Amino acid sequence: MGKTVTICFTNNKGGSGKSTTCSNVGAAMAQAGKRVLLVDGDMQLNLSLSFFEEEQVLEMAAGEKNLYHAIGKQDDLTDYIVSTKYENLDLIPSSTLMSSIEYELFTKWQREFILKKGLQKIKEAGTYDYILIDAPPTLGGWVMNILCASDRVVVPVEASPWGMFGLANMFEFLAQVQQIAGDLKVLGIALTKVDMRKSYFKQTMELLQEMEDIHVFSSFIRVDSAIEWSQDSSAPVVAYKKSSRSAKEYIALAEEVMTLCR
Repeated sequence: MGKTVTICFTNNKGGSGKSTTCSNVGAAMAQAGKRVLLVDGDMQLNLSLSFFEEEQVLEMAAGEKNLYHAIGKQDDLTDYIVSTKYENLDLIPSSTLMSSIEYELFTKWQREFILKKGLQKIKEAGTYDYILIDAPPTLGGWVMNILCASDRVVVPVEASPWGMFGLANMFEFLAQVQQIAGDLKVLGIALTKVDMRKSYFKQTMELLQEMEDIHVFSSFIRVDSAIEWSQDSSAPVVAYKKSSRSAKEYIALAEEVMTLCR
């Protein structure tokens, strides 16, 4: 097996479709025969809820085997992995206690690299083709930690009047992180919640095309009720309803991501 590639899904603006994109790209990769580990780095637990019922997610969040406790102990993350019901797809769950992680990282030695060290043995083992990390919608020490643990970055952006808000800050932050994580590369922007009937989709595309050296994925995700139904069923839409438009779009996006990672 080749080198494990770690990809972070991040945007400092909430509602960008970040967790949904992370979960569905990961599930599509797994369907394509790739071994995938998902890491839920957000206190909102949305990535975990994409694969497990709410009761089970809250149980994992309240227990000892989640990302919050692993980071606090600076543990190897191998023992925190749980299997999903999908072949080739595993998860490290999050905790609502992640809300205090910024304060707890502050006193740690080399705090920017704690997650990277936690993933080191997993990556060296080569068990997974991809590790996908869902970052919280913030800019700070914990997101910096996630970025320093990553090889590549995907930035989901909602195609709406406010979707672009704060994107410049996001890329300024990424540039700062690249000063200490020189190998980190931005794969591109993935447009989500696209409504082709609305004029602001065209405006969003025009604004993105004006940004220098930023790739925009050709596969974008349109508004689709199948996504909401899949979330209600604690399943990625690529598994819940593979024939849906959004499932096909996420599968195409996953293919683009894998191609750019080669």
